[in-house]
Amino acid sequence: MTHIHGYTMGHSAHAAEGAVSGAELGQLRASVLFGDDDRAALRRAGELLDDQIEALLDVWYGFVGSQPHLLAQFSNPSGAPIVDYLDKVRARFGQWVRDTCAADYGDDWLAYQHEIGRRHARAAKNTTDGADSTAYVPMRDLIALIVPITVTVRPFLEGRATADDNVDAMMGAWLKAVVLSVALWTQPYVADGQW
Repeated sequence: MTHIHGYTMGHSAHAAEGAVSGAELGQLRASVLFGDDDRAALRRAGELLDDQIEALLDVWYGFVGSQPHLLAQFSNPSGAPIVDYLDKVRARFGQWVRDTCAADYGDDWLAYQHEIGRRHARAAKNTTDGADSTAYVPMRDLIALIVPITVTVRPFLEGRATADDNVDAMMGAWLKAVVLSVALWTQPYVADGQW
């Protein structure tokens, strides 16, 4: 893998601090009905998406850029987008797509989801990239973005799927994986004992 600034899966200094337990992850997987068939569907989705990730990110960044309240999370106090910040986050976002499709849901993956949550919350927003931006991404936006981050994937899968592929199964697995990730990302936002 090419070096990605700030990508620390397997190396995060904050991974163990307050991270979700493996047992809690198992409960979340059960809550979203995530099973072995979903892992297989995600792996196939990853094969179909791999060389389309930049195009997918173009769609996602176009959406964020068209929504001032979302773009503000990547902007300086005067409201100007921070291009370097957007670029660094984009590289990690692309790797997140790959990680989501290939996830083993082991300790390194789980710890990195915790780190991603910290980087959206007050705990660590802006620290990875030294950005002068908002203090946190509102949790409501993390939750609401499940929809565009999910529905926009279908055309990319359909465009590459073969007759043997089940796009609906891949989409179902993608939705479950995104909800699972976002649920984990919310943990640093929530007061002790309530997550």
